[in-house]
Amino acid sequence: MNVKRWNVVFRALVNPNRLLIVKMLSDEGKMTVAEIAEKFEISVTATSNHLVLLKNLDVLNARGTEGHVLYWVNTDLPKDFKKAIDIALRS
Repeated sequence: MNVKRWNVVFRALVNPNRLLIVKMLSDEGKMTVAEIAEKFEISVTATSNHLVLLKNLDVLNARGTEGHVLYWVNTDLPKDFKKAIDIALRS
């Protein structure tokens, strides 16, 4: 694992909302942007930005359905992200 990649991993997960979103999706399964925003009491725009970043890093999967986008944790989560998330959520 190179330093640049770990920098990407930690910069993505330094925001506590992103880490909590991953945890919530791990526990609850597929959810829409609006459902996630409501649970965290943050704007849909901010939530969407977090989700897009995590999706672009292959942490989440997404699929549009019935006018909504559903997000869920990628079962083939990159190993570096899985390791960092597991460590962070243990504390």
